[in-house]
Amino acid sequence: MILQTYRFLMDHAEPVLNWLLEKRESAGKEHKTRMEERKGLTTVQRPEGLLYWVHAASVGEAQSALILINTLLSENLNLHIVVTTGTLTSADTMEKALPDRSFHQFYPLDRPEWAERFLTHWRPDHIFWMESELWPSMLLAIKDRNIPCVLLNARMSDRSFSRWRLIKSTANMLLSAFNLICCQTHLDQKRYQTLGAKNTLVTDNLKYSAAPLPFDKDDFDGDKQKTIT
Repeated sequence: MILQTYRFLMDHAEPVLNWLLEKRESAGKEHKTRMEERKGLTTVQRPEGLLYWVHAASVGEAQSALILINTLLSENLNLHIVVTTGTLTSADTMEKALPDRSFHQFYPLDRPEWAERFLTHWRPDHIFWMESELWPSMLLAIKDRNIPCVLLNARMSDRSFSRWRLIKSTANMLLSAFNLICCQTHLDQKRYQTLGAKNTLVTDNLKYSAAPLPFDKDDFDGDKQKTIT
């Protein structure tokens, strides 16, 4: 009932969502020339062959996603990856750092028609979500299409868990869109399992796989020497 009501409201929310996007663009929170991507539209053609979709909502998630993206592309030279984020900062980060055969799009707002439009255009063979919110319209569309989908770096705060537990059957339906949920901690795993997740693993945090930040060893040694003396 909750999901039906949500989908009905979002189906009829196009004027409100358009107003919201215009307001955000006026406030400098949306990309002026790429607003249509927030509605599932794009001028970018889908590459031929195998295509994965990686979604990372924020900057931190985007940094983690880069580790995965580089690994996947290095292991399959015929693979392309479309990467979505929801903020200007994360989009800028990804566009500067993305390797060849990967490209950025803005994640569409969670209106059923826009979610379907995005999936119809890109037709991803596999989907990887990073720590992301559970957007009902998109997850239900993914589930309906039986697209293999993995939730990585999964975590759940006390507040989120308390909310989802009140609507456990709804959470169960949304989590069933994921074939695998890779959790950061055993507590996260327990919470996802309580909400009905069937296939979960504890894999730690993908951020820990990042390469160390570059630094000048001479400067570092010099600073250390000053501290000692």
